[in-house]
Amino acid sequence: MTSTLPSIEASTRLLGDMIRIRVLEERCAELYQQTKIRGFLHLAIGEEAVSTGVIHQLRPDDAVVATYREHGHALVKGVGANQIMAEMYGKVEGCSGGRGGSMHLFDAEHRFYGGNAIVGGHLPLAVGLSLADQTLATDRVTVCFFGEGAMAEGEFHEAMNLAALWDTPTLFVCENNLYAMGTSLDSSESQTNLAVKAAAYNLPAWTVDGMDVAAVADATRRALTSIRAGGGPVFLECETYRFRAHSMFDPDLYRSKDEIESWKARDPIVTFGQRLAEVGQLDEAAIEQLWERAGAEVDEAVLFAERGTLEPVESLTEHVYRRVAIADLEEGSQ
Repeated sequence: MTSTLPSIEASTRLLGDMIRIRVLEERCAELYQQTKIRGFLHLAIGEEAVSTGVIHQLRPDDAVVATYREHGHALVKGVGANQIMAEMYGKVEGCSGGRGGSMHLFDAEHRFYGGNAIVGGHLPLAVGLSLADQTLATDRVTVCFFGEGAMAEGEFHEAMNLAALWDTPTLFVCENNLYAMGTSLDSSESQTNLAVKAAAYNLPAWTVDGMDVAAVADATRRALTSIRAGGGPVFLECETYRFRAHSMFDPDLYRSKDEIESWKARDPIVTFGQRLAEVGQLDEAAIEQLWERAGAEVDEAVLFAERGTLEPVESLTEHVYRRVAIADLEEGSQ
């Protein structure tokens, strides 16, 4: 079924944000190879339609909880490119003070709660956030992004069960890129229809083409309408694909080049741009301007990060928790 195209203004924003994500992440890959970005780096190149399509339907006061493949989610949620890039560089000016790096972007002001490195570990956090909003009698929604690999984790089942039991305002968005860390879906899951698997918890669940940003936006609007009306949690399976390997360390030996190229033919940025051009919403010049604007934004972000401040060694023990023995507590109270 063909998805519905939004207005020219909305379409331009959708395409523009997908391009911003692509340019940011391609630059991060270059900077990583130059050792300016260190640690782990997981790119979502090819998956831009999911984060963009979902987050564009949210209100500023809705919350987003994401995985470690979260640069695009943070950018679309409103976290500045400067703060994201500075965090990649490990600079104090980064959105997590330079302490989180690529996998732990965080910005409470924009209600962006990670960047979480433990597979599946953030799903209960999302249920907790949405439960808090429910308790406060707001109509805010918490969106939780995760990969299909997380659906094999116990936290997925616990979170889905509690969300359904308590009717929490949670939108679960599974970014199904078929390979988790490097294991194919059909070799790790007995039930590969993930919407069917999620529906076992007695909540609405359906599958959407995650390479079509307009389709993702349509499905998200439908889900949010139900959730805000008190209908409880909803599960979306977005069928998508990452063009690059799991991480910059991954030799990517578990899939064929032909398969990768066949998915690249469905590049969400290219296909959406072509569709907009065909209906006369945007011409090639307007699309080129979006690429140029994104390039300038990322250039500025790189300059901001390189001029940033490395955290002084003296602050190394700040924001670090340590276990304290009961005997120490008793001694301190005397």
